[in-house]
Amino acid sequence: MKKNAITSFIVMICLTMNSLASGSTASTYVTENTIESVISKLKINAEQSQFERIEKGVRQAAYFWKETDGSESDFALMCEVYSSKNANEREAMFLRMQDNIELILGSFNKISVGFKIPLHVEKGEILPIDRIYGGFSPEAHFNDDMFANQIAFITILNFPFYSLQEKTANAGQWSRLDWAYVRMGDLFKSRIPADVLQNYAQIVSDADAYISDYNIYMGNLVDKKGGIAFPSDMKLITHWGLRDELKSNYAQKNGLDKQATIYEVMLRIIKQDIPKSIINNSAFTWNPYTNKVFQGGTEVAFEMEKNLRYQQLLNLFQVTKGIDANSPHFPNYIQRKFDEEMEIPVEDVEKVFKEVLQSVEFKEVGKVIENRLGRKLQPWDIWYDGFKTRSTLDINLINSTLKAKYPNKEAFENDLPNILVKFGFSTDSANSIASKIIVDPSRGAGHAWGAMMKTDKARLRTRIAADGMDYKGYNIAIHEFGHNVEQTISLHDVDYYMLNGVPNTSFTEALAFVFQARDLELLGMEQQNDMKKHLDALDNLWSNAEIMGVSLVDIQVWRWLYAHPDATADELKQAVIQIAVETWNTYFAPVFGIKDSPILAIYSHMIDSPLYLSAYPIGQLIEFQFSNYISDKNFSSEIYRAFRQGRIIPQLWMKGAVGSEISAKPAIKAAAEAVEAVKKRK
Repeated sequence: MKKNAITSFIVMICLTMNSLASGSTASTYVTENTIESVISKLKINAEQSQFERIEKGVRQAAYFWKETDGSESDFALMCEVYSSKNANEREAMFLRMQDNIELILGSFNKISVGFKIPLHVEKGEILPIDRIYGGFSPEAHFNDDMFANQIAFITILNFPFYSLQEKTANAGQWSRLDWAYVRMGDLFKSRIPADVLQNYAQIVSDADAYISDYNIYMGNLVDKKGGIAFPSDMKLITHWGLRDELKSNYAQKNGLDKQATIYEVMLRIIKQDIPKSIINNSAFTWNPYTNKVFQGGTEVAFEMEKNLRYQQLLNLFQVTKGIDANSPHFPNYIQRKFDEEMEIPVEDVEKVFKEVLQSVEFKEVGKVIENRLGRKLQPWDIWYDGFKTRSTLDINLINSTLKAKYPNKEAFENDLPNILVKFGFSTDSANSIASKIIVDPSRGAGHAWGAMMKTDKARLRTRIAADGMDYKGYNIAIHEFGHNVEQTISLHDVDYYMLNGVPNTSFTEALAFVFQARDLELLGMEQQNDMKKHLDALDNLWSNAEIMGVSLVDIQVWRWLYAHPDATADELKQAVIQIAVETWNTYFAPVFGIKDSPILAIYSHMIDSPLYLSAYPIGQLIEFQFSNYISDKNFSSEIYRAFRQGRIIPQLWMKGAVGSEISAKPAIKAAAEAVEAVKKRK
């Protein structure tokens, strides 16, 4: 999971404006006569190569100019003084500006990381003051300040915004410098008030803290038979920890009973009748089947959590409306998330997801799983993990091996160069990348937080218990390490700072998945299997279908919120459950033979990072294509070659990396071949 508040902030202020991109203006202060006059004067002293940019830049700058910024003559003077007259002037201005942008955004990011350390890292008690610092947004006034000192206007004037359609049309002819100019033009496309941004940052921090502190003490759970099935010291965060524990029990004795118990816990969380007293609290015993709480063997009364989960989501929606009000061309979060941030329209994303979920291959993979399990599918089998070679290994042996190898965070951090060498990186490259990464013991499930200036370091967070790192923590750590490697290469090895990063979060997820899939290989524990290629294809389609279903729920929930802007938390809860059940019945019930499960509503990302989920399945499709492409090539060389492309548009990046656009068809085709291979092995 990639967490980067500054990246989210940049996306938040980068609100696409198609009417501006096409050259029209809705300015109510700077008149058309003034605009035309300014454009004509600028063209007289400029090279012809600057004419199109002048036309677009003047109109876009005029759109944002208010009476408080100065008179129309002040606007004209600003344009005359700061508009580049030729390509050399423009490039010199760009190089100076991108250095300053790196310093500004990098510093903001470093402050945010520092203030959130008590909330994100296991470093003792969280104090009330920590939540205030954690919710502080040092970049909240950035937009206001840049317009007030006219830097935003100068940026827009010289580096105007281009729509996704324009970017796509020009993709084949723009140079790397042109792309860097375009990304500079993505910086200032709205004037969202600082108080709105600060309020948004606080609500996001509150939601993140709610999820990060949501743990279940598994040793206090009573199973269906009335016994205690889990270790006394097992503490799992929802939903990630619960899900991963469920996955680990496919190869375990009495694993089915444990999975059923975890499923009951998830249902209680979704329905919000879970007792508040057992959340992040080891003082009580709880039977999730009967929903009874005990202390010292005696049943005690309890208060249900009662919609607190959905209140977090509702708070996010309400604060997002303040941003909507300042986004006239993309007036809702869904449009900004997909059309702007992902640069793939939501309809296109949904089409890809439904192609997988409605495929014959999805049903066929379900039949394969039933045969392997020797029983009918249950709703929690959306997380079936038996196609991976690790599913047949002794998890206790793996845990003991890892705890001895990584007793603390320093041991894992010191081993990062060795891990990269095992992946095929040279010793110099491995040491260089690892030197730019810091490992922290995470309070939450784990995440990667990249640096935003070359003098700073990326952060890798995973759970590390007092007795060392277990397999859950290790598996997450290798995933997050993939993020960190992407973050480091795409910051330090791209040719222009404004191109740092990747097209969208799906691409960093793709590399994280590439790393994560090789976790046992790094330990020398991966089992050799002549069916591995086919098993990987089955696993890819099945895991993709699971997260695609959740993503469809996430999207529909936000559509519902916009259709019901005055909803209460209880109404939202009922809507989320209904949407989850309907999505299940449409796409999963035909495969599972079970109707009306709300399990797709359990994901924590829906609460603290709405609409982020779609990045995962798109990332898995990218990972599948990328892994297949590099399977017979040098791993590290291909990683460098692909991720040095930086933040260009998604389909152009994919063409550069693997020669074709993002598609579900390769994954579906591979699954079909895998099903046939499995049938032949019987």
